[in-house]
Amino acid sequence: MTGTLTAERRQVLQRRIRWIVAATIGYNVVEAVVAISAGAIASSGALIAFGLDSTIEVLSAAAVAWQFTRRDPERWEKPTLRVISVAFFALAAYVVATSVVSLATRIEAAHSTLGIVITALSVVVMPLLSYAERRAGRELGSKTAVADSMQTLICTYLSAAVLLGLLLNSWFGLWWADAVAGLVIAAFAVREGVEAWRGDTCATSVGMILEDEHEDAAD
Repeated sequence: MTGTLTAERRQVLQRRIRWIVAATIGYNVVEAVVAISAGAIASSGALIAFGLDSTIEVLSAAAVAWQFTRRDPERWEKPTLRVISVAFFALAAYVVATSVVSLATRIEAAHSTLGIVITALSVVVMPLLSYAERRAGRELGSKTAVADSMQTLICTYLSAAVLLGLLLNSWFGLWWADAVAGLVIAAFAVREGVEAWRGDTCATSVGMILEDEHEDAAD
Protein backbone atom coordinates (compact mmCIF):
# COMPACT_ATOMS: atom_id res chain seq x y z
CA MET A 1 0.00 0.00 0.00
CA THR A 2 3.01 2.29 0.36
CA GLY A 3 3.08 2.98 -3.39
CA THR A 4 -0.20 4.90 -3.24
CA LEU A 5 0.87 7.15 -0.37
CA THR A 6 1.90 10.73 -0.96
CA ALA A 7 5.08 12.03 0.64
CA GLU A 8 2.98 14.19 2.95
CA ARG A 9 0.86 11.22 4.07
CA ARG A 10 3.98 9.14 4.71
CA GLN A 11 5.37 11.89 6.94
CA VAL A 12 2.07 12.06 8.84
CA LEU A 13 2.07 8.31 9.43
CA GLN A 14 5.73 8.25 10.48
CA ARG A 15 5.08 11.10 12.91
CA ARG A 16 2.02 9.30 14.27
CA ILE A 17 4.02 6.11 14.87
CA ARG A 18 6.69 8.10 16.72
CA TRP A 19 4.05 9.61 19.02
CA ILE A 20 2.45 6.20 19.67
CA VAL A 21 5.83 4.66 20.41
CA ALA A 22 6.70 7.53 22.77
CA ALA A 23 3.41 7.02 24.62
CA THR A 24 4.08 3.27 24.84
CA ILE A 25 7.56 3.84 26.25
CA GLY A 26 6.30 6.36 28.80
CA TYR A 27 3.49 4.13 29.99
CA ASN A 28 5.71 1.07 30.26
CA VAL A 29 8.31 2.91 32.32
CA VAL A 30 5.60 3.86 34.83
CA GLU A 31 4.13 0.35 34.66
CA ALA A 32 7.52 -1.25 35.33
CA VAL A 33 8.22 0.89 38.39
CA VAL A 34 4.76 0.34 39.88
CA ALA A 35 4.61 -3.40 39.15
CA ILE A 36 8.10 -4.18 40.46
CA SER A 37 7.47 -2.12 43.60
CA ALA A 38 4.09 -3.80 44.20
CA GLY A 39 5.61 -7.21 43.51
CA ALA A 40 8.42 -6.65 46.00
CA ILE A 41 5.95 -5.56 48.68
CA ALA A 42 3.62 -8.54 48.08
CA SER A 43 6.41 -11.06 47.35
CA SER A 44 4.73 -11.67 44.00
CA GLY A 45 6.98 -13.24 41.38
CA ALA A 46 4.29 -12.70 38.74
CA LEU A 47 4.14 -8.94 39.40
CA ILE A 48 7.91 -8.60 39.36
CA ALA A 49 8.03 -10.54 36.08
CA PHE A 50 5.29 -8.30 34.73
CA GLY A 51 7.31 -5.21 35.62
CA LEU A 52 10.46 -6.60 34.03
CA ASP A 53 8.43 -7.50 30.94
CA SER A 54 7.58 -3.82 30.65
CA THR A 55 11.28 -3.09 30.24
CA ILE A 56 11.34 -5.49 27.27
CA GLU A 57 8.37 -3.61 25.79
CA VAL A 58 10.34 -0.38 26.21
CA LEU A 59 13.26 -1.95 24.31
CA SER A 60 10.97 -2.91 21.44
CA ALA A 61 9.30 0.49 21.29
CA ALA A 62 12.64 2.29 21.54
CA ALA A 63 13.96 0.27 18.60
CA VAL A 64 11.06 1.44 16.46
CA ALA A 65 11.46 5.03 17.68
CA TRP A 66 15.11 4.91 16.69
CA GLN A 67 14.28 3.51 13.25
CA PHE A 68 11.81 6.29 12.51
CA THR A 69 14.34 8.98 13.38
CA ARG A 70 16.55 7.77 10.50
CA ARG A 71 16.51 9.54 7.16
CA ASP A 72 15.55 6.29 5.43
CA PRO A 73 13.52 4.18 7.94
CA GLU A 74 13.00 1.30 5.47
CA ARG A 75 16.75 0.70 5.32
CA TRP A 76 16.75 -0.26 9.01
CA GLU A 77 13.68 -2.53 8.79
CA LYS A 78 15.48 -5.88 9.07
CA PRO A 79 17.86 -5.13 11.97
CA THR A 80 15.05 -3.51 13.94
CA LEU A 81 12.83 -6.53 13.36
CA ARG A 82 15.62 -8.72 14.71
CA VAL A 83 15.80 -6.63 17.89
CA ILE A 84 12.03 -7.00 18.38
CA SER A 85 12.27 -10.73 17.73
CA VAL A 86 14.99 -11.15 20.38
CA ALA A 87 12.78 -9.19 22.79
CA PHE A 88 9.97 -11.71 22.20
CA PHE A 89 12.29 -14.64 22.90
CA ALA A 90 13.66 -12.95 26.03
CA LEU A 91 10.11 -12.37 27.24
CA ALA A 92 9.20 -16.03 26.68
CA ALA A 93 12.34 -17.32 28.40
CA TYR A 94 11.84 -15.14 31.45
CA VAL A 95 8.14 -15.98 31.83
CA VAL A 96 8.85 -19.71 31.52
CA ALA A 97 11.67 -19.53 34.09
CA THR A 98 9.66 -17.57 36.65
CA SER A 99 6.56 -19.71 36.14
CA VAL A 100 8.49 -22.97 36.63
CA VAL A 101 10.20 -21.62 39.76
CA SER A 102 6.84 -20.47 41.16
CA LEU A 103 5.28 -23.88 40.56
CA ALA A 104 8.27 -25.82 41.91
CA THR A 105 8.66 -23.77 45.09
CA ARG A 106 4.96 -23.08 45.64
CA ILE A 107 5.38 -19.34 45.94
CA GLU A 108 2.31 -17.77 47.52
CA ALA A 109 2.00 -14.03 47.01
CA ALA A 110 0.14 -11.68 49.33
CA HIS A 111 -2.87 -9.68 48.12
CA SER A 112 -1.81 -6.58 46.14
CA THR A 113 -4.40 -3.91 45.42
CA LEU A 114 -1.79 -1.83 43.59
CA GLY A 115 -0.83 -4.82 41.45
CA ILE A 116 -4.45 -5.48 40.51
CA VAL A 117 -4.99 -1.82 39.59
CA ILE A 118 -1.90 -1.53 37.35
CA THR A 119 -2.55 -4.81 35.53
CA ALA A 120 -6.23 -3.95 35.01
CA LEU A 121 -5.23 -0.55 33.62
CA SER A 122 -2.79 -2.22 31.25
CA VAL A 123 -5.52 -4.52 29.92
CA VAL A 124 -7.34 -1.37 28.79
CA VAL A 125 -4.44 0.83 27.65
CA MET A 126 -2.25 -1.69 25.79
CA PRO A 127 -4.83 -2.82 23.18
CA LEU A 128 -5.54 0.81 22.29
CA LEU A 129 -1.85 1.55 21.72
CA SER A 130 -1.39 -1.71 19.79
CA TYR A 131 -4.34 -1.03 17.50
CA ALA A 132 -3.26 2.54 16.76
CA GLU A 133 0.30 1.54 15.88
CA ARG A 134 -0.75 -1.50 13.85
CA ARG A 135 -3.23 0.55 11.81
CA ALA A 136 -0.66 3.24 11.02
CA GLY A 137 2.02 0.64 10.34
CA ARG A 138 -0.16 -1.28 7.90
CA GLU A 139 -1.05 1.85 5.96
CA LEU A 140 2.60 2.86 5.84
CA GLY A 141 3.66 -0.67 4.94
CA SER A 142 6.06 -0.87 7.89
CA LYS A 143 6.73 -4.42 9.08
CA THR A 144 8.61 -3.01 12.05
CA ALA A 145 5.71 -0.95 13.35
CA VAL A 146 3.31 -3.88 12.90
CA ALA A 147 5.73 -6.22 14.70
CA ASP A 148 6.08 -3.75 17.56
CA SER A 149 2.29 -3.46 17.81
CA MET A 150 2.17 -7.25 18.18
CA GLN A 151 4.72 -7.00 21.02
CA THR A 152 2.35 -4.57 22.72
CA LEU A 153 -0.54 -6.97 22.16
CA ILE A 154 1.46 -9.82 23.71
CA CYS A 155 1.95 -7.62 26.77
CA THR A 156 -1.84 -7.19 26.90
CA TYR A 157 -2.23 -10.97 27.12
CA LEU A 158 0.41 -11.06 29.84
CA SER A 159 -1.36 -8.27 31.73
CA ALA A 160 -4.63 -10.19 31.58
CA ALA A 161 -2.93 -13.41 32.73
CA VAL A 162 -1.22 -11.71 35.67
CA LEU A 163 -4.45 -9.92 36.61
CA LEU A 164 -6.36 -13.21 36.54
CA GLY A 165 -3.68 -14.88 38.63
CA LEU A 166 -3.75 -12.08 41.20
CA LEU A 167 -7.53 -12.22 41.44
CA LEU A 168 -7.68 -16.02 41.72
CA ASN A 169 -4.95 -15.97 44.35
CA SER A 170 -6.67 -13.21 46.35
CA TRP A 171 -10.22 -14.54 46.06
CA PHE A 172 -9.77 -18.32 46.02
CA GLY A 173 -6.21 -18.96 47.21
CA LEU A 174 -5.19 -20.54 43.87
CA TRP A 175 -1.49 -19.68 44.12
CA TRP A 176 -0.55 -21.54 40.90
CA ALA A 177 -2.98 -19.75 38.53
CA ASP A 178 -0.72 -16.91 37.35
CA ALA A 179 2.24 -19.28 36.79
CA VAL A 180 0.18 -21.54 34.53
CA ALA A 181 -1.21 -18.56 32.62
CA GLY A 182 2.34 -17.28 32.17
CA LEU A 183 3.32 -20.48 30.36
CA VAL A 184 0.47 -19.93 27.88
CA ILE A 185 1.63 -16.37 27.25
CA ALA A 186 5.18 -17.61 26.67
CA ALA A 187 3.91 -19.79 23.81
CA PHE A 188 2.38 -16.73 22.14
CA ALA A 189 5.63 -14.80 22.59
CA VAL A 190 7.71 -17.55 20.95
CA ARG A 191 5.40 -17.64 17.93
CA GLU A 192 5.49 -13.88 17.47
CA GLY A 193 9.26 -13.87 17.90
CA VAL A 194 9.69 -16.44 15.12
CA GLU A 195 7.42 -14.46 12.80
CA ALA A 196 9.19 -11.18 13.50
CA TRP A 197 12.58 -12.84 12.81
CA ARG A 198 11.29 -14.09 9.47
CA GLY A 199 9.79 -10.70 8.66
CA ASP A 200 6.29 -12.19 8.62
CA THR A 201 4.04 -9.84 10.60
CA CYS A 202 0.73 -11.14 9.25
CA ALA A 203 0.11 -13.13 12.41
CA THR A 204 -3.34 -14.49 13.13
CA SER A 205 -3.44 -13.34 16.73
CA VAL A 206 -6.73 -12.87 18.53
CA GLY A 207 -6.59 -9.10 18.11
CA MET A 208 -5.87 -9.26 14.37
CA ILE A 209 -8.59 -11.86 13.77
CA LEU A 210 -11.13 -9.60 15.42
CA GLU A 211 -9.88 -6.64 13.41
CA ASP A 212 -10.06 -8.56 10.11
CA GLU A 213 -13.58 -9.71 10.91
CA HIS A 214 -14.56 -6.12 11.61
CA GLU A 215 -13.08 -4.97 8.30
CA ASP A 216 -14.88 -7.75 6.41
CA ALA A 217 -18.16 -6.79 8.02
CA ALA A 218 -17.62 -3.16 7.07
CA ASP A 219 -17.05 -4.13 3.45
